[in-house]
Amino acid sequence: MKGREPSNIRERIYEIIFEADTPLGKLFDVSLLLLIIISVLAVMFETVEDWEQQYSHIFYPLEWILTLLFTLEYLMRLWVVKSPWKYATSFYGIIDLLSIVPSYLGFFFVNAHTQYLLTIRALRLMRVFRIFKLGRFLGESEVLIAALKASRAKITVFLIAVLTSVTIIGSIMYLVEGSYNESFSSIPRSMYWAIVTITTVGYGDIAPITNFGQFLAAILMIMGYGIIAVPTGIVSAELVQANTKSDDDVTNFACSNCTEQGHDHDAVFCKYCGEKL
Repeated sequence: MKGREPSNIRERIYEIIFEADTPLGKLFDVSLLLLIIISVLAVMFETVEDWEQQYSHIFYPLEWILTLLFTLEYLMRLWVVKSPWKYATSFYGIIDLLSIVPSYLGFFFVNAHTQYLLTIRALRLMRVFRIFKLGRFLGESEVLIAALKASRAKITVFLIAVLTSVTIIGSIMYLVEGSYNESFSSIPRSMYWAIVTITTVGYGDIAPITNFGQFLAAILMIMGYGIIAVPTGIVSAELVQANTKSDDDVTNFACSNCTEQGHDHDAVFCKYCGEKL
């Protein structure tokens, strides 16, 4: 599959921003990844009190310089694609927007430290799979997503069953422990204990003291091991089934309409939106 040669400045910029098969496209994407890494590290280091006091005159300007660059990049992406709304509502489009919004929120929420949310920019590093032509990983990610989608109905039923069980167990524990243990002061708090116990987290902030309450706790702990294995088995089964249908022979060519990738080498139309490639 070969894309046609860009005929104007808009198409040339699109090729640079969205394609990684050209020298300029790869240079742009690699530079972008380096800026993202620098940005995330700067936000992380800014939370270290000693470094923040010593290098605040570097962190603050650097944050805004990178934010302005990412804002310009986002606006350029909206300009060059055929359907800006489709890009804006796509996974990468939403991540790109969320990566710049926290800085601007600081104007409206003073002392809210919204800049620390900029670590969401780390999600943009997922583009590394496209940049370095790791088509196999793109194919595997599609298989994983397909397995999760196929599992959602079963997992939903499973979660409803677990929540129902937690509600019942929490109510029973409230009746058993409520009169003797102030930690079980209400059904919602007892349900919180049941969730912590059944997930085998075991914070230890709430614990039964009656014999019958401890007996129920022991049963719930044992049940927890089996319950945790259920969603894993559901997703694993769907993953095996989806993997038999997968095809790793895909390209990194991006659709100019929806910006989606992962097309077959002989594809003429986008398999996501139908646009001609």
